[in-house]
Order: sequence, then C-alpha cells, then structure tokens
Amino acid sequence: MIKAAVFDMDGTTLDTIHTVAYYANFALAKENLPPIEDEKYKTFVGNGAELLLRRALAYEGVTDEDVYRRVYQTYNAAYDASPLYLTKPYDGIVELLTELKKRGLFVMIFSNKPHTAAGPVAEKVLGGLYGEVRGAMPDVPLKPAPDGCLSVLSAHGIRPDEAVYIGDSGVDMKTGKAVGAHKTVGVLWGFRGREELLENGADALVSSPHELLAYFEEK
Repeated sequence: MIKAAVFDMDGTTLDTIHTVAYYANFALAKENLPPIEDEKYKTFVGNGAELLLRRALAYEGVTDEDVYRRVYQTYNAAYDASPLYLTKPYDGIVELLTELKKRGLFVMIFSNKPHTAAGPVAEKVLGGLYGEVRGAMPDVPLKPAPDGCLSVLSAHGIRPDEAVYIGDSGVDMKTGKAVGAHKTVGVLWGFRGREELLENGADALVSSPHELLAYFEEK
C-alpha cells in the first residue's frame, strides 16, 4: 500500500530556474563576470548550491577558489534574503498535492536546496499541502544519498517501499532507488529530459501533474 509521496522541489513541484539564475548571475556580476542564460542553469542544478556555482564558474572559465568562496557567500545571502523571487509552482501541482493530502498520503518535499531556503519557500508557496520539507542540512549527505529522506519516513512510521519518489533529474532517480521506494517516477516538465531519467532508473515517466495523479490511482 502506498502511504507517501516524496517530491523533489526545484524542477518538480516548483519552477525555480529563473530564481536560481537571477541570484547566481547577481553573484557573478559582483566578480565582474558576465551573466549566463537561464536555460543553461538547468544543466547546473541538482546537486546543491556548491556544485551549481562551481559549474557556473567553470562555464565562465574561472577556477580560483577565492572567487568561488565569494560567489558562494553572495549567492546564499541574496537567495536567503528573498527566496520567493520569480518562484512559482508548476501548473497543476497545487491541485495534485491537495488531492494527495485529501486521500491521506503523507507528502514530503526533499531537496538539495539549503534547508534555510527550502523550508521558507515551501511554507510560502505550498504551505499546508505537505507533511514535511527537508532541504540540505549540515552533516547530512546530499541526494542521491537517501539519508534525509529515510529519516523523515522513519519518523512518520513509513517504510521506504510504501513511498513513491518523484523528481525531474537523474539525481532524483538515483535517490529514489537508494531510498528503496516502491516506484521512482520521472517528471517531464522539469529541468532535465526523458533520456536522463530513464538512464538513471525511472520506473515511469509522466508529462503532467494530472497524469501523475492517475498513476497513483492505478496503484
């Protein structure tokens, strides 16, 4: 029996790419570096802020650690100050989460975004529609490590095989497998594509939140 739905945040429940790009480009500008187009950031995200910014700097041809540290600090400070800027839920997500909650499923948001940002963003945009949100926290390995997800499920008395894991990237598909979820579902409206999702173990692909709801109905 399925008791829980575990959702990635960026690219799955929330469209945050313009937010990420805005603050990353703001941090780059502080170092007199040119902006990077928003679409390119879709290939940088997924493994936390540190790798996001290292990828952006590598794209600019910059490897200096002092520059990286300043960019990282500027990015996090700016993002934390106004994490909702340009962020919105994908069409149909609010309705989907509302229905899953109505059916009694435990809904978890699991993200590599720093918890200091993930928590407030989820509360403001999706408040009341999830049971718990868990972002990146000190001393807890980032996805695809399953630790953060497993600890939350265990705290709520839910076995891994009673959860469906939903995300938009290869990192998410690997996470779902590492968690031991009943099924790992890739969404096609996010930052990555069909091929990456399938290559990393997606059990199913869905093209819309409505289709995802139908998937739960079949189970």
